[in-house]
Amino acid sequence: MNRVLEKIKGHPQVAEGTAYAILFTIGTCHLLNDMIQSVIPALYPLLKDKYSFTFAQIGIITLVFQLTSSILQPFVGRYADRHPQPYSLAEGMCFTLVGLVALAFAPNFLLILLSVALIGCGSSVFHPEASRVAQLASGGKKSLAQSIFQVGGNGGSAIGPLLAALIVIPYGQHAVGWFALAALLASLLLTRIGYWYSLVLTRIRTTARKRATAPCHLPERTVRRALAILVLMIFSKYFFNACMTSYFTFFLIEKFGLTVQQSQYCLFAYLAAFAAGTLLGGFLGDRYGRKYVILFSILGAAPFTLAMPYLSLPWTIAMSVITGLVIASAFSAIVVYATDLKPDKVGMIAGIFFGLMFGLGGIGSAFFGWLADLTSIEFIFRVSTWLPLLGIVAVFLPDVRPAKSLLQETADEK
Repeated sequence: MNRVLEKIKGHPQVAEGTAYAILFTIGTCHLLNDMIQSVIPALYPLLKDKYSFTFAQIGIITLVFQLTSSILQPFVGRYADRHPQPYSLAEGMCFTLVGLVALAFAPNFLLILLSVALIGCGSSVFHPEASRVAQLASGGKKSLAQSIFQVGGNGGSAIGPLLAALIVIPYGQHAVGWFALAALLASLLLTRIGYWYSLVLTRIRTTARKRATAPCHLPERTVRRALAILVLMIFSKYFFNACMTSYFTFFLIEKFGLTVQQSQYCLFAYLAAFAAGTLLGGFLGDRYGRKYVILFSILGAAPFTLAMPYLSLPWTIAMSVITGLVIASAFSAIVVYATDLKPDKVGMIAGIFFGLMFGLGGIGSAFFGWLADLTSIEFIFRVSTWLPLLGIVAVFLPDVRPAKSLLQETADEK
């Protein structure tokens, strides 16, 4: 251990404690990545009017994007656990760059699907490896590190519709091309992250990493049951969130007569609260336990979601903001809780849960689009508000003793 510490101290770029500079940089890259992704649902009203798409076609666009964002992630994560590729983060952003340029000039439904698929592939490469970087830089504060990383993504998801309202809606589909600059900036930052990551991999060899994680003390059957509960939590949260991100604007336009631009501002309010709630969940998870944050976050949002469809416009917006703040705090806690269950498979677990986040979100969007064509936007909105009640199942999660990190062992030895 002392030899490893000497190697860490010998390189000023590799921090002994929590590497906040790395965490905020990877969080910024997550912001840029998810800002780009969030432009896709923000484009839906424009694309629907321009190409006369049905709600089912809108759902299929989301499904293709979310599936390409999700299917590859567990495989990328599993490979990264065995063969880390520090510069793959920057390389993956190139898929996003190409997809953005293609989306700006796509003239029909099939090419739009191809464009969003390329953006989704970039996301598949980004999330598992970036989660590993966040864990390496955490210094033992894993919930906080994951939240800093995740709040960047949620912040980008919130900013995307706002920028779409200011740039894309007034100037049309071609204006999407301006977001390629964000992808280019992210690539440059990720190259720097890759350099830091490669130093960590060089200085801390396999024996040190094996000491850095302790096996979960729970029986394998209990671990499998806990993971199944976490998957159900992801389902309830992201099916609801899919309805909000894809159809909340349509609900506001139909029920309250808002313009497209006004509805985008309302969606921004929900997504901004969603971003703030993510960071709050990180602080609470490290302090009070991830199980209780998961339970409070999903089940605690239910009273506010259930009230939303029946209120006036100001109260609907207020309830959406509170809902975003409460329900967002769960994801970081879920990912870190899952990696505590499988501490030697951080990349694969992160890939699975990020993949489920995108995949279930895409399936939810397609499902609600299909249902909206059969019924109405107001009906699917009311149905979706019952989903957070599934959060009650979180009471069956076992308490997990977090595995110590290398830097926690360092502090103990000192």
